Parts: sequence; structure tokens; C-alpha cells
Amino acid sequence: MATSAVADLQILGAGPFGHGTTGDFDSALLRTSDDRELVIRVPANERAASEQSVELIALQAMTAGIRSRLPFEVPTVVGQGSTRGTRVVVYDYLPGYTVEASAIPAGDGIATSMGAAIAAIHALPGSFVAEVGLPHLTAAECRNEARSVIERAASTRLLPTAVRKRWTDAAADDTLWQFQPTVIHGSLSADSFVLTDHDVGPIVTGVLGWSSLRVGDPARDLHWLSGTGEAAESVLAAYRSSSTRHQDSLLVQRSMLHAELELARWLLHGVDSRDQRIIDDAVSLLDGLVDHVLGNLMNPLSPQTGPIMAVSDVEDMLRRTPPSTAVSGTSGIGMQTDSYDRSELEAVFGRDAELVSNPERADDTDGRSAKADQDPDAVETGPIHIVGSGSAASSSAASDIIAAKGDRGDAGYTAELDFSALEAAESGEITPLNQRRPSSSAE
Repeated sequence: MATSAVADLQILGAGPFGHGTTGDFDSALLRTSDDRELVIRVPANERAASEQSVELIALQAMTAGIRSRLPFEVPTVVGQGSTRGTRVVVYDYLPGYTVEASAIPAGDGIATSMGAAIAAIHALPGSFVAEVGLPHLTAAECRNEARSVIERAASTRLLPTAVRKRWTDAAADDTLWQFQPTVIHGSLSADSFVLTDHDVGPIVTGVLGWSSLRVGDPARDLHWLSGTGEAAESVLAAYRSSSTRHQDSLLVQRSMLHAELELARWLLHGVDSRDQRIIDDAVSLLDGLVDHVLGNLMNPLSPQTGPIMAVSDVEDMLRRTPPSTAVSGTSGIGMQTDSYDRSELEAVFGRDAELVSNPERADDTDGRSAKADQDPDAVETGPIHIVGSGSAASSSAASDIIAAKGDRGDAGYTAELDFSALEAAESGEITPLNQRRPSSSAE
């Protein structure tokens, strides 16, 4: 197949291709007579064939001038042919290795190199994307795309009510979607980065999987950081220091939303392909996300998600959630990522969200006052938010002020207050929320 795709190609040997594989392609590493290493890829299904066609357009659009702007290599198409009704593509091989998201160390090194690589992608001119007909979305269109995924997932009746409300509130928040679209890779994951060892340590020398290249929400290229633990802060710091764009104060919140919406896309992929195994897996992950949502009410996706529900109200919502059974789906938006790694999603949603920092929210005084006029005894006290430098700091400060007790039974919900922390807030050591409203420009 390779010799039919590349003229005068002489192959001396072949072996397995180690990185960037997803199971959607049959791939092999080739050694040629002129001492070159090439990769041959044959799509294993229709979705992979479609992705490969888009990637060919993207790679051909990345001219020598565009590639010179990047601090890493991008695969080059050497040749292509056809076999058994599908396309065979031969690429040059980018030597190196990949690491799992959870294994990326914090600090200078891999994390900072990844952040700089992402910033370089986002600094590319958007004109070359539009010229070849790849998607060129506005901020409003990115928002509508997210809404479409949410609505389709909700239409399956397999989406937990608490998760649907969390996503819908985020999609409805105007401040969350005020950003400048940039060129994005579109399907970045830890496996996308090819690393090699240098004197200064491992650095990014290549990026794979360009089938989702477009102009869109830069937060899409950061959603995978949810599974990197402490390294996420290092990647983000390097990204911001290398970025030439105005800082987006709600970038992290949107990246968390996109990370969670990957579960919706996985569910829709299962429904569209009528694969009950995928549907059951997606439902299981969404059920796990419910615990994540309820355990992170102090870290909302949007700074204006409204008042927090009482525990009894949440339990009542969950009881009304449809059972996890298959529903005949509709076609349309499917899985929009180049790969799916269930272990990474489990890492994301099996722990608290560490990336959502500074979740400032406007006071809901008017709503509580109206409720008090109707029934003074029905007033519910909302959570006390502490503005910190990061989510870890926020969680720590919050735990100093509120120590929640009780259970989910009829005994109710009580809280003990640490008045020393409240006195610190009144003295000005902690900035009140009403003086730190979210901004859509610089952080």
C-alpha cells in the first residue's frame, strides 16, 4: 500500500507505530532504503476516514511560512493512495515519545513547553484557516455549538438533571462567552504532544492530530488540563506568559465546561452509532460527574450560576432523572475529538476540579429579599465565597469559614462559622466579591 501511495518508495522494514494511535486507524512505522522513517495510516471506519480527509486539508494549508511560526514540527504528507475503498496516507515520522496527562510533572520542563506550544498555535493568523474552508467560528457561534451539544445530550433523556442545569446555566451566562476567537488545534490531548529529551530536559518537538483545526474558542485546547493535576498551573502560566493576546479572565471556566461536554459528545457518539456499550460507558461517566458537580458548588463553571440549591432539592432532581437506558438517537454532532481516552476522563471527574479559579459571582440580594417578603422563615443562606489566587486556595479559605455538618436526610443542613475568618474579611484582608466583578478582557 505504501509503495502505491509514494512513487519509487523502497521499504526495508516495518514495525508498530507507537504514539498518536487511537484504534481508529491501522498504522505502521516504515524504514526506507534512503534511511527515512515514514508512517502509513489506513482509517478503520467512516468517522476516521472523514477525520483523515479534514486533516489532509489542514496539513496542506500549513505552508512553510505557517510552520515557521511554530516552535515544533507538524507532520508532512509524503503521499496518498487508495485501497479497499478507503484512503492510504503516508506521513513523515516525528521521532519522540508521549506522556499521560496524569504523569506530566509540574514546574519548568514538559509543562512549560506544552503551554508555550499551545500559545504558538493560538498566535497563528486565522486567514489561512478560512482560505481552505475550515471552520471559522465567532464567539457567538462557539456558544451555539456548545448549546447544541447540551440540547442533543438532554434530548436522549440520559443526562442527569443536575449536570444539565450546570451546563445550561454556563451556556446562558453572557460574560462567559466574551472572548477573542483564535486558531485552535481543536482536539488537543496529552497524546498530541511529541516530546524529545534535550540538555534542558524534555521539550515539545512535534504536535499530532490536526483533524479539528479551526478558528474557535481557545479554551477548547485547554480542556485536557483537567486531568494533569498540579501541572495544570504550570501549563497555564507558560501559556499566559507566551500569549500575545489579551488575557481571558474566564478561560479556565470555559475549558472546564468543554472538558465536561466531552462526556456529552461521547454519549452522542454512542447514540449516533447505536453502540450500547458506548452509551452505557457514557452514562456511567455522567453519573460520576454528578458527584463532581455536587462536590464543587463553590467552583461553578460560570460566575453567575444563580443561587445554590438545597441538598433536598438536588436529591429530588436526581430522583426524577431518567433511568440509564438506551434511546434511539438523532444524527448530527458526533464525537468531535481526534481520540478518546476513558482513563483521562475518569481522572478528570473522579476528583475535585482544580482549575476553576476565582469563581466570583454577583450578589443575589434582590432574590433573597423577595423571598423574605413572602415567607421570612424560608430564607436560605447562600455559601460564602472567598476570592483566592487559585482553586486550591479558594477551597482552603472556604473550609476555614464554613464547616458543613449533617447528612442528606430530613435532619437538614447546618453550618458552623469561623468568626476569626469573617473578621479578617471585614478588616479588608479578603477582598469582597462585590469589588471583584468578572471582566471579559484582561485578568
